[in-house]
Amino acid sequence: MSYKNKILVTGAAGFIGSHLVEYLLNKKYNVIGFDRYNSNDDWGWLEKLKNLKNFEFILGDIRDYDSVYNAVKKCDDVFHLAALIGIPYSYISPTAYVKTNVEGTLNVLEASRNLKIRQILVTSTSEVYGTAKKQKLSEEDKLVAQSPYAATKISADQLALSFFKSFNLPVKIVRPFNVYGPRQSSRAIIPTILSQALSGKEIITLGNKNSIRDFTYVEDVCRAFEKVYQSKKFLGQVVNIGSDQEISIKNIVSKISKILSVNLKIKKDKIRLRPKLSEVERLRCNNKKILRNSTWKPEYNLDKGLLKLIEWMKKEENLNKINRSNKYTI
Repeated sequence: MSYKNKILVTGAAGFIGSHLVEYLLNKKYNVIGFDRYNSNDDWGWLEKLKNLKNFEFILGDIRDYDSVYNAVKKCDDVFHLAALIGIPYSYISPTAYVKTNVEGTLNVLEASRNLKIRQILVTSTSEVYGTAKKQKLSEEDKLVAQSPYAATKISADQLALSFFKSFNLPVKIVRPFNVYGPRQSSRAIIPTILSQALSGKEIITLGNKNSIRDFTYVEDVCRAFEKVYQSKKFLGQVVNIGSDQEISIKNIVSKISKILSVNLKIKKDKIRLRPKLSEVERLRCNNKKILRNSTWKPEYNLDKGLLKLIEWMKKEENLNKINRSNKYTI
């Protein structure tokens, strides 16, 4: 059986990264996974993939150019996901976010340029838009950094686009809205709600219950990555990935209450609240660009995705692992 192009996935052991690796392998691509070095040779969520012929895993440091260069030189294309993503930690250590998200992306771009890589997908985030000033957010909307995390992602995006314009580097920016699914750290909102509910708590502690988000199931996001990758239409452009559906956090709690047949109540936890001017109140994806220029469309609505995630989280080993999962990879 012949395999397709060799793709490097940075941040491969994390939530989205591990799903993307498995998706690409199932689609018969050769894949190299790259993630942060650890002395235990721990592959994170990719442990079960050991000894696959068409998969190689490299431990390194996205902040180190030589480490990145040595990984990039083995591949045809790069899907860059490695990042610090926990917004609360970005208030504590913004320098770490600059070094990982900005300098790390620069390392990927420079290595790709020097090695004449055929294509680079850089992963952005809907947080770069800040609070929506209109109903839906399109790729042309103004970028507003309301956290150090968002500022570093805007910087990384602009660096990538500058390499396309300055050096004709074949870059595409994929901008997922709020992704959810199995393996996501319990610091994220849906796993936070579910982990408390599944442990028997009826009063769950949350931050801003009124914030509104557009949630996209991780399998849909992986398919979108491939569609963007396959199309020349997106070269040098930003592509939103989202469901074009919005829901408040308090309404997610109500939905989960009905699914689990429990009466969940919300208690505000001030520690979980962002600083007032940093709170992103509303995000909803305008996904017309990807719908019009590819065959992609979401296959999971929120009800279907939640049922699949709940089934996965009910297994004790999975619940324990997300509670201690690596918060430094996307």
